[in-house]
Amino acid sequence: MNRAIAHMDLDTFFVSCERLQESKLEGIPVIIGGGDRGVVASCSYEARRFGVRSAMPIKMALRLCPEAKVIRGDYEKYSKFSKEVTKIIQEKVPILEKASIDEFYMDLSGMDQFFGCYQWTKEIADSVTKNTGLPISFALSTNKTVSKIGTGESKPVGRLDIPAQNIKPFLNPLSVRKIPMVGDVTFQLLSRVGIRTIQTLADMPVLVLQQMIGKNGGELWKKANGIDLTPVVPYSERKSLSSEHTFTNDTMDILELKRLISSMAESLAYQLRKEKWLTSTVVLKIRYANFDTETKQCKISYTSIDHTLARVALDLFEKLYTRRMRLRLIGLRFTNLVHGNYQMNLFEDSEELMNLYQAMDRMKNRFGKNALGRASGFELVS
Repeated sequence: MNRAIAHMDLDTFFVSCERLQESKLEGIPVIIGGGDRGVVASCSYEARRFGVRSAMPIKMALRLCPEAKVIRGDYEKYSKFSKEVTKIIQEKVPILEKASIDEFYMDLSGMDQFFGCYQWTKEIADSVTKNTGLPISFALSTNKTVSKIGTGESKPVGRLDIPAQNIKPFLNPLSVRKIPMVGDVTFQLLSRVGIRTIQTLADMPVLVLQQMIGKNGGELWKKANGIDLTPVVPYSERKSLSSEHTFTNDTMDILELKRLISSMAESLAYQLRKEKWLTSTVVLKIRYANFDTETKQCKISYTSIDHTLARVALDLFEKLYTRRMRLRLIGLRFTNLVHGNYQMNLFEDSEELMNLYQAMDRMKNRFGKNALGRASGFELVS
């Protein structure tokens, strides 16, 4: 059976959500982001025409497009819209993968014998827009890579069907940057040896690519040739992330307890970013030596940043630990998660802070999560 994989992406999702609630924003340049030192989380097509793009510092974006309307993002609002869209799609497809807050994959293999996969996908997209007012683009092909690239090429409000025989003609003239796994570093490396189009990349010997790029060279060659057997993974919403520590000997060492909380917060925050989650609720639990257990929670703006989450957790500890009694257990939990591909709270963070966290995560991804961390979370050995 031929595979039929559809990819859907809500067009300028954050901007579209704001325009649903404020019609005056239609047709004008809009930037979603934080304060003066923040970065662009999303922007309208009108702003993009001036060179504005995601992750650009707000100040730079306003120099390029001074007339743009800047709006501080509301992740809770966007999460609610995302859940509405998810519910609509989920009711109509056999297998759905939610790749981010505004991006979906569907496995429609076998549906063509009943209705036609393209027509089915089009009706789902039309249903999303009819019921939510949000514009959405899609592409249909034989695998996730080609479908995702197709959606990007079809925007805004695009509808694209790329059957197997059309995959190579579609991919060949495109820039290698269109391949999802090609970042700035890989693009610069390929460009230096004259590889700028997907066709040139596809024609390269696999062994040469592996020597240039490493183990990812073979995977990159497959994608350039339109080969991707990655399955659509059924969507399920994670409820929370948590960590607990039971002491061998009950303790009331405040410095050690705070160090442990900071370490837990850092480890869980890294896991949030790695799995592309943001949290809006921090819950701290303590269990006294007599087994009395108490918890306290705090609602915050959606984030996945160590220092913010650690600060909230430590504040909860100060308020919760009121009895001068030894503790036998301490636990930290992040809940009310939303799934997104924004690795940190772009509505609050500066460009410098975002770059710092991305660099730290790259180090942890390469050498392990304990490769580096904040001094406050390390156990000092005398």
